[in-house]
Amino acid sequence: MDTTNEKQFGAFLSVCSNALLITIKLTVGFFTGSLSIISEALHSLSDIAASFIAFVMVKKSSKPADDDHPFGHGKYEELSGFLEGGLIFAIALFILYSAVKKFIHPQPFEFEPLWGIIVMAVSVIVNIFVSTYLFKIGQKTNSIAITADAEHLKTDVLSSMAVLVGLLMVKITGLSVIDTIFAFLVGLIIAVTGIKVTFSAVKGLLDEALPQEDLDIIKGILDNHLNKDVVDVRFSKTRKSGSEKLIELVITVHKNMTVGMGHEICNKLEKEIEAALNGASVFIHIEPCADECTGCKDKY
Repeated sequence: MDTTNEKQFGAFLSVCSNALLITIKLTVGFFTGSLSIISEALHSLSDIAASFIAFVMVKKSSKPADDDHPFGHGKYEELSGFLEGGLIFAIALFILYSAVKKFIHPQPFEFEPLWGIIVMAVSVIVNIFVSTYLFKIGQKTNSIAITADAEHLKTDVLSSMAVLVGLLMVKITGLSVIDTIFAFLVGLIIAVTGIKVTFSAVKGLLDEALPQEDLDIIKGILDNHLNKDVVDVRFSKTRKSGSEKLIELVITVHKNMTVGMGHEICNKLEKEIEAALNGASVFIHIEPCADECTGCKDKY
């Protein structure tokens, strides 16, 4: 299975699992009147919307470059992450508002938390499996959209566990206010994730440089060629577009070097960097060394 198909399958799996869980959670939540379960259902609703966004954007970002998008469609993945993060944060605000309102104006009710406990336990197990799978695909394909989707499901695991603990405490103590308190905690967890996902996507949309570990790899490769094929690296810049890592370099070579030799050095550097960084595209501009350079006469 190629990387595009893997990303699309991962997004499709996330949509299906979330659709199943949200149906169960909403049914049990409204049947019992538990705010924490309803909050979890809303969380899953934001996840299924986010998964659908990721599915659409992954397909869009995988299209080849065209006349309107000469640098490709990779930025659709960053846009996907931004939309997903905003959606999650909006759902979190609604849950927090509902929890605070219910805490200030409590409406006593009696409900049997057993079904909620079962549903939350199933949700935890399913989301651990799906989020782990999506994280593997996200790392393998460098997909921001898939990784953001995995982050959502990871948060679902934490929030479902919080609700599960809350329902167990309601079962033991009989205090329904615990359900409202844990709904508020779920809202906080979701809000933090929404902020995290949004800022991560904004970094990509604003063309932030590649992470330091990638820059260190590039520097290590270039250092191996300094004072050999390359006189100096005068300029470099990096950015990311979806799963593609874009790297631009300006290198100085010996002025007496032939065009063929310079082309061969560029090919060598490009292949080494692209092999070391999955999904890298390298563009290199060559400049000659200064007239006072004495090494050229000896080597070429």
